[in-house]
Amino acid sequence: MAPTDTRLRTQAEITARVRALEALLIEKGVLTTAAVDRLAEIYENEVGPQLGAKVVARAWTDPAFKARLLDDASAACAEMGIGGLQGEDMVVVENTDAVHNVIVCTLCSCYPWPVLGLPPNWYKAPPFRARIVREPRKVLAQDFRFPIPDSVEIRVWDSSSELRYWVLPRRPEGTEGLSAERLRALVTRNSMIGVGPVAAPAS
Repeated sequence: MAPTDTRLRTQAEITARVRALEALLIEKGVLTTAAVDRLAEIYENEVGPQLGAKVVARAWTDPAFKARLLDDASAACAEMGIGGLQGEDMVVVENTDAVHNVIVCTLCSCYPWPVLGLPPNWYKAPPFRARIVREPRKVLAQDFRFPIPDSVEIRVWDSSSELRYWVLPRRPEGTEGLSAERLRALVTRNSMIGVGPVAAPAS
């Protein structure tokens, strides 16, 4: 038996494989085009990073909700009608001036789908899963252009099928007067994984 090819696939290769698999499933009658389109619509518009951003914006503006979110993330998200598959047991960790949090799944790709959508390819890739645990500061600076000062402690949280972590990023300075809608627009998926900053507000 030939050895397994463990090299990292390119985005084009992954896309071609997904399209071929989709076409085969539709041809065999396992899926319909409408079902595929509906699934994509769900993860683009009904679940995913925009919902996580909505939770973050509320936590930034509602101290009581923030406390509930940090105490029981799944229950707090359920208050906003957010939950479901892969979001049954979520834990939110807060970034502060002294601590920066990053999430990973070292075994596979466990991830809080209801608030972050589907995991990006790099999150599932073995190099990220291995290196972020060993050298998080280096990975953030080199791979994501997101340097963390040496004075800030970095904590790496390993998600699993039992617990799925995500990050409450720091609220940017100069956003005190922004509406919840404008705050939501600043929050990115990467900031809720801990590998990117929250966008600065437009002047």
